[in-house]
Amino acid sequence: MLNQLEKVKGRWGGKSSTIDNWLQERQDLLIQFCQLAGLGSQASNALPDAGTIDEFCSLLMDYLSAGHFEVYEILVSNDEEGERLKKSVYPLLANTTDKALAFNDKYAEANSAEQASSFDKDLAALGETLEERFELEDELINHMYHSQQETSSPVISVD
Repeated sequence: MLNQLEKVKGRWGGKSSTIDNWLQERQDLLIQFCQLAGLGSQASNALPDAGTIDEFCSLLMDYLSAGHFEVYEILVSNDEEGERLKKSVYPLLANTTDKALAFNDKYAEANSAEQASSFDKDLAALGETLEERFELEDELINHMYHSQQETSSPVISVD
């Protein structure tokens, strides 16, 4: 996921401060995710430090919120392709949001042995959910930049 993020930043970075900030939040989230996954694999019957999990859950909620409330609407225009994307991609994004919220609800205040026994499995499932989400978001970013290029390109007529 970090490699894919670097490709996205290389391709679209520097064109919008809003998108740049959002992609930086994605990077921070991924780094925290990787650190959490590394900590969790050391002892399968114990949770990582509650503060570490709480920090990750806060980053996750901030990232999800930024997408839904700040970024998505600027990524998708109201043209025919944009409307198609809204109908096809937004429900899939909502599904990933629901899964991430369920993880947050379960682990934001993690401290039980029962939670510890399922943490690694749930974190791995969240990783798959985030990967799916990032691909969908990248599709929206791609649409925005292609739409901008099409509208800002000069029209050349051939006689």
